[in-house]
Amino acid sequence: MSNKNADATLRLIEVMDTLREQCPWDREQTFESLRNNTIEETYELVDAITDRNMDGIKEELGDLLLHVVFYSKLGKEAGAFDYADVANGVCDKLIYRHPHVYGDIHADTPEEVKHNWEALKLRKKNRKSGTLGGVPRSLPALVKAFRIGEKAASVGFDWEKKEDVWAKVREEVAEVDAEIAAKNHDLLEGEFGDLLFALVNACRLYGIDPEAALERTNKKFISRFNGMEQAAVEAGKTLGDLSLDEMEALWQAQKKH
Repeated sequence: MSNKNADATLRLIEVMDTLREQCPWDREQTFESLRNNTIEETYELVDAITDRNMDGIKEELGDLLLHVVFYSKLGKEAGAFDYADVANGVCDKLIYRHPHVYGDIHADTPEEVKHNWEALKLRKKNRKSGTLGGVPRSLPALVKAFRIGEKAASVGFDWEKKEDVWAKVREEVAEVDAEIAAKNHDLLEGEFGDLLFALVNACRLYGIDPEAALERTNKKFISRFNGMEQAAVEAGKTLGDLSLDEMEALWQAQKKH
């Protein structure tokens, strides 16, 4: 580590020590009280990455790094671990999971590296909890579905050809249609879940991040809807004043725009 990085890390740890001793708010914090803040900071980093905002990425990474140091401080006070334990632990993990760099295993493609990574995780961390045991329970459902599919595929539980996934998607659509016809709301929820899970697996097989794909569509919809709403305002109306056909005409104009 360069002196610049070492000095910055030491400075942050010292600032955290001071705040924990002297700031009333920092003194009151616990693992549990910081949890939601950590989740919020993570999503703020995701927003900055989505927007390709380098200044924002730098700032949000700093906020997350602060949380790492804060949790490490709490661990030290509890006599459980400190920052050095955290840093050394992840270094040990990275070395163990990169035998193609630190050992004599060969991996020439990103796919081979990922396969080895998952195999090593299963061998060491998830021996008792199973293949899916390493998927965090608190992940958002869309991200969790993607990771479940990845981990199942890592042990060979997958479609032989990626095109085969569409038969499953069509099967799930038919089951949704059947429950709609039967007006069975409880079963309909489950069938929609099955359909979403199948679509997430289709994304995985075609190399698409479903979270990124859905967020891209969200942003596109928001942009078009806001434009449609602004066009209505400029005509002296609100969307509520317009018929469905009139709104559709504005929507199509925004798509062309």
